[in-house]
Amino acid sequence: MGFRKMYRNYLQNNLFMKLLLLFSLITVITIISFSYFMYHSMSQAAINRELDIQKKAMTNVNNYLGGKYDSAQSIVFGLYRDSSLAAGISFMLQHPFQEYVQHGLEQYNLGGNSTWNAGLQYFKNRVEDDEDIRSLMLYSVDQMTLYVLDRNRQLKIVPTNAAHSYIPEVMALDNKSVTLPNIWVREAAGQWDNHLYSIRTPINDKQTLKNIGHQIVYFSSDGIWKILRGDKEELKGTILVLSPDGGVLFDSSDQYYGKAYPFMEQVGSLYENSGSNQSGYVTKLTQSKGDFIVVGIIPKNELDATSKRIGSTIFMISAICIFFAILIPSLVVMNVSKRTNQIIRFTRKVKQGDLNARIPDVREDELGQISRSFNEMIEELNQYIDRVYKADIKQKHTELTALQARVNPHFLYNTLEVIRMRAISHGAHDVGEMIYSLSALFRSLVQQKKIYTLKDELEACRLYLELFQIRYKDKFTYTIEWDRKLAPTRIMKMSLQPVIENYIVHGLRSECTDNELHIRVKQTEEFLHVQVEDNGNGITPERLNELESFLQAEETEGESFGLRSINQRLKLLYGSRFGLKLNSEPGKGTVVDIWLPMDDGKEGYDV
Repeated sequence: MGFRKMYRNYLQNNLFMKLLLLFSLITVITIISFSYFMYHSMSQAAINRELDIQKKAMTNVNNYLGGKYDSAQSIVFGLYRDSSLAAGISFMLQHPFQEYVQHGLEQYNLGGNSTWNAGLQYFKNRVEDDEDIRSLMLYSVDQMTLYVLDRNRQLKIVPTNAAHSYIPEVMALDNKSVTLPNIWVREAAGQWDNHLYSIRTPINDKQTLKNIGHQIVYFSSDGIWKILRGDKEELKGTILVLSPDGGVLFDSSDQYYGKAYPFMEQVGSLYENSGSNQSGYVTKLTQSKGDFIVVGIIPKNELDATSKRIGSTIFMISAICIFFAILIPSLVVMNVSKRTNQIIRFTRKVKQGDLNARIPDVREDELGQISRSFNEMIEELNQYIDRVYKADIKQKHTELTALQARVNPHFLYNTLEVIRMRAISHGAHDVGEMIYSLSALFRSLVQQKKIYTLKDELEACRLYLELFQIRYKDKFTYTIEWDRKLAPTRIMKMSLQPVIENYIVHGLRSECTDNELHIRVKQTEEFLHVQVEDNGNGITPERLNELESFLQAEETEGESFGLRSINQRLKLLYGSRFGLKLNSEPGKGTVVDIWLPMDDGKEGYDV
């Protein structure tokens, strides 16, 4: 019952309330729908952005570790490039260290190459060059001896007899991947830092190609943070570098160091790039050189937090928009309703006989005009009654005539013809010819034609060239070669004349007497090929490149009508196969090829 009463009181006979209610309903539905789609779009964009940031960081880590793998390999390759150095290291790995030192002294005393003793120095220098190297070790297969170089350039010699150590068995395994340091090698080197990864490279005798030892380099995984420094603030989730057996080489969360990664089976089942599951988004990159895996994990709760912030912001903005979208129209409708009720009230006063009632509304909108018309009607009604009552009926009619002057194009043509005849009568025949060409050219340009043909465009070009041939007299000649059968072909208006004008402005050499311009038109399959060739100043290669880029750029508002306008209009109307092509050599001239469609008279364009 209350709803029906409210409807009768506020809606049934209230047009403005109905309009306000309908507008508010449409506004609320529109804003809510837009907010939902905006939230969905922005949330997905935020997720993609986070994944892209992580993917970029993973790629940097992947490239960094690939570079470290190449760096470890380059140490051995650098050794091979120096024959004397390689010979010294080969001797050291195949003989006891004391014999190596003694042999080096003998070589030095005999005046031999000093690089024989520089083998260890070579490796010490490579350790110093890379701040991420924590230890560099050389293992001798024959002597079962491990030579350890640390960051302090100290050499430690560790016997690794098979009876007391598993290092010989470890070294016998073929492993060239980036892995965690072996526990036996760790113990021999005294390196127990969990933030290390190992790269092993075999060393072969340069002469016999026999494997005589191995190079083992321990790198600090903390060096990876240098690569991630730029993305650290925006990076979400965790980046892991894993060996094929699940060893954790790097962990940005510092959670899995020193133990096997527990979800290696799930990682192995993933393909390259991104995937998602119930817990989050996982991205996987593999590196063939070092046989390691870079894994990026972003938990869904972190992404959900970003989505919630976006949702809160959109909700707040939507609520404010709904509030003002309802408040402002409500105020406007209430004001209009108040003024409308005022007009109705004064109308009832007049109906009751009060001819002195006037609506106090001086605004210039529609309601103000209605009020003013109402007041004027009452004034005229009072005057009419007064005139009838006094028998003084008069009618006054005022007609205002606005005279508009139109410039008739025929007036301009006739005036130019009078000037031409005047010039001819005074012997200025060349002036008369120029005025005639100008008049014909002007008539051709301003004439509105539904069908504009090749013949019309070539005639406009001819008239334009006639003007300049008269001006330059014997300094300039032109030819137009075309098949008259192509005359009715419909083309775009002003598609050739600006090219001719461009030559006159930029290419014509006024100081020379051999200026020539050739226009050739022919049909090439479905194209109408127009070639404009001159022997003018030509264009430098640098300027030609600039013009090519200029032709492809979008035309700006207010720009002068020229080559770019023609090229853009042709491509917009007919497709990318059509347009302009410039070829030029400085001092020899320029060739402009224009490719137009052969429509066989099926369509016409007057643009």
